[in-house]
Amino acid sequence: MKRRVLAAGFAALLMVPAAHAADEVEIDFVLNWVAGGDHAPYYYAKAQGWYEEAGIDLSIEQGKGSQMAAQRTGIGRSQLGLADLGTALIAKGKGADFVAVMNIYANSPYGMYWLKSSGIKDVKDFPGHSIGNPPSDAARAMWPALAKAVGIEPVSVKWVNVQPNAKLAGLKSGAFDITTSFYNIHHIFQRELGDDMGFFAWKEYGINPYGNSIIVNGAFLEEHPEAVENFVHVTQRAFKQCVETPEPCVDALVAANSGLQKDNEMQNWALVVELLTDETSTTKGLGYFDEGRLQDDYKLTETYFELDEPFDIMDAVTNKFIDTSITVPTN
Repeated sequence: MKRRVLAAGFAALLMVPAAHAADEVEIDFVLNWVAGGDHAPYYYAKAQGWYEEAGIDLSIEQGKGSQMAAQRTGIGRSQLGLADLGTALIAKGKGADFVAVMNIYANSPYGMYWLKSSGIKDVKDFPGHSIGNPPSDAARAMWPALAKAVGIEPVSVKWVNVQPNAKLAGLKSGAFDITTSFYNIHHIFQRELGDDMGFFAWKEYGINPYGNSIIVNGAFLEEHPEAVENFVHVTQRAFKQCVETPEPCVDALVAANSGLQKDNEMQNWALVVELLTDETSTTKGLGYFDEGRLQDDYKLTETYFELDEPFDIMDAVTNKFIDTSITVPTN
């Protein structure tokens, strides 16, 4: 009899982990692109068990662009996604069902690159030159806003279609004169182009829409608001930790993704810190959206993209899940 009681007790113990797993909320989180330094905090928090402790069974999926991430999240194929906010708002205007709950790039990552040896000194010299860029790239569609801001005609440049990963090679080969890129890989352009690199960030000319942001499927948000809040809080905590102590975070990223080089991703992450740091993220909360900037972002999107279904930007974005006590460290 004693042996039977012990066996029953052991069986009950074996069932505890299974019961705990059943209580976890499964979340598929699709990235904007293949994993890199800018994604280190998610891998760090997952490796530390923080998401699991918060009741989340997290799967991180490699992405193929913000457009795909927004579409997948919008139809509920992924519960959460990471996407450039401007690109996501375009998807929202075409019927995608999601809400943005946290910004990662408080500063626009858009930058322009060229070779100084081409004779180009700054953006005023762009007319008559060619820009290599994928047809669906958000920076290409936003170009008229930048051109207007700097006082040149949008049609004064020629666009050359190029694959996203061929921008730098095309620029070096002379296939086109100028290209665009996200700032978090600025160090690669610097390494390859050296002193011949020309560059400016769009935000220098007042074009500073929010960049990569975390979006959540609308139906999932309605069903699992607590899980979404937990995900946001863990992610805020991870980003703050990685700003303060980046090396363990990059180690976790590299360990989870073969082929990545630690030195390169450390440089990538250092640039990401610049992108996620602004007055709002250091005072109101890491990932907090400023309503005035959101309204400006919507105006840009509405002006330069075709929205099938116009919407109120404040219905597409919320700060309700942000822990305002978690801010970007300033030193």
